[in-house]
Amino acid sequence: MTPSPALPAPPRANTLAWEERIEKRLVRVGIIGLGYVGLPLSMVFTRAGFPVCGFDTDELKIQTLQAGRSYIRHLDSQAVAAALGSGRLEVTSNCDRLAEMDAILICVPTPLNETREPDLSYVVATARAIAARLRPGQLIVLESSTYPGTTEEVLLPVLEKGGLRCSASGGEERVFLAYSPEREDPGNRDYSTQRIPKLVGGLDATSGERARQLYAAAFDRVIQVSSTQVAEMAKILENTYRCVNIALVNELKQLCLRMGIDICEVIDAAATKPFGFQAFYPGPGLGGHCIPIDPFYLSWKARQHDFTTRFIELAGEINTEMPYRVVEFVAAVLNQNERAVKGSQILILGVAYKKDIDDLRESPALKIISLLRERGARVTYHDPHIPHVPPSRHYAFEMTSIPLTPQTLAAADCVLLVTDHSSFDMQQLVTFSRALVDTRNATRGFNAPHLHRC
Repeated sequence: MTPSPALPAPPRANTLAWEERIEKRLVRVGIIGLGYVGLPLSMVFTRAGFPVCGFDTDELKIQTLQAGRSYIRHLDSQAVAAALGSGRLEVTSNCDRLAEMDAILICVPTPLNETREPDLSYVVATARAIAARLRPGQLIVLESSTYPGTTEEVLLPVLEKGGLRCSASGGEERVFLAYSPEREDPGNRDYSTQRIPKLVGGLDATSGERARQLYAAAFDRVIQVSSTQVAEMAKILENTYRCVNIALVNELKQLCLRMGIDICEVIDAAATKPFGFQAFYPGPGLGGHCIPIDPFYLSWKARQHDFTTRFIELAGEINTEMPYRVVEFVAAVLNQNERAVKGSQILILGVAYKKDIDDLRESPALKIISLLRERGARVTYHDPHIPHVPPSRHYAFEMTSIPLTPQTLAAADCVLLVTDHSSFDMQQLVTFSRALVDTRNATRGFNAPHLHRC
């Protein structure tokens, strides 16, 4: 594909009012980070008629997009190619282009470090890149998940080092700063990026209003809150709510296993109550870009205020423990068959963090594979959506998906179902596996002496 032409030069900051520039689609939107959040966001603003420039340091991503291919399964390559071909979207690794943007949206990773403390190095590096090219009138919005106070305590000081001010005291030489948490849910066909309500909180009222107007031109619904801290805390609450409730059912699952009760039948029965209950289901551990991380961000921040979030930390401990429990369960199943973990052939089914997506981020399957390999198991995997597992921040191993056939099932001493992709034929798994461990209750309705649910 021929690279798209450079976007037209921006109008001078005071030529038109912000609202009029949005209405005429003259606001140039820069999006930093073209991953599972940034690339879909780029498409939303492109479809709304805005000129968009996506930034990423990964040259392979840039080259893939410029060739008209999407590396995110639920984003259609033809749509991406059409947006690039029309000139409404362009992608680059050249940070100097940031000076051309009127609004810059930050969608970079915010992982945890080895001691489960916030790693904001990507946010800080991005802020420095913006600060070096900052000009009056620009709107900067952080979308990355983080703890309350990040926008004001981390992003703001870096941006203001160059002399421009993000507060009203900056006068006509000011820039505008806001926070709007991403709410992506890969694989959710009911709620696309555009349909998910957008929260916005500004450093001050003017910043918040400018951000609201921008997002309102592209999203179905925008809710403005009073501050960046409220928006940041709302995002943390959303994911902590899920984390705590998943921990509850994960703990109840362990009890139900000892009591011989089907936890999923219990949950389904409780869910018939039309009020006061929402169903959450147990699994082999938490995955994804937010739920395994955000509660630890909050507990870290709470300690700075001499406050211990005991309830939240307990939930985090329970969910973090789940991959270890799965491995112990597999060891027990192998022991019943007079096999040790060491030397056993174990086939993992599904390495994505949830069904029917191609997202590996924080997947419990990676921890399970690592633990099994440490104990001497010979581990293989099959995932129809993830053909290759590259080395990552926390795991040095590299693997390639093997075919799923009756022969590969029968060759394994244990088949471990970690992610219940819709394409898996449960009858085939039960029929040909010598020992099958189901961590998702996907084989409900099947009974066999070699089938074990954990």
